[in-house]
Amino acid sequence: MYDKFQVKRGLFVTLKINGELRGCIGTIKAREPLADAVANMAVAAAFEDPRFIEISEEEFQMSEIEISVLSPLKVVRSVSEIKVGRDGLLINLEMHSGLLLPQVATENDWDVIEFVEQTCLKAGLPKNSYKERTVEIYRFEAVVF
Repeated sequence: MYDKFQVKRGLFVTLKINGELRGCIGTIKAREPLADAVANMAVAAAFEDPRFIEISEEEFQMSEIEISVLSPLKVVRSVSEIKVGRDGLLINLEMHSGLLLPQVATENDWDVIEFVEQTCLKAGLPKNSYKERTVEIYRFEAVVF
């Protein structure tokens, strides 16, 4: 097997049918080689995303599979550091966390503030929570294929 598939990286697998999200599961922390992580996250996206019922065989045949391999996280000290189209975001505040991949902002034509606000909402927080003193914001890049 190629050495690059043995590298450990965070990644997400997204399933779409006719351009609509059907499942997305991943891991931020690198726990296993990419080859294993892709296989495990693909199964999880199909059967374990709590937002959707398990994917059927017919749906699987129609699915588009997108793999996003993540760079290491970088602390964001100011939202001015965030670049739409390059960065994905992770927000942590108290017991809440939310992550949006870089392509989500681009697909929705969001500016930086809306991207940060939507990441807060994904975390189950009010959209302006990114202004809280104790919030942790991280950015990352992704190779998407």
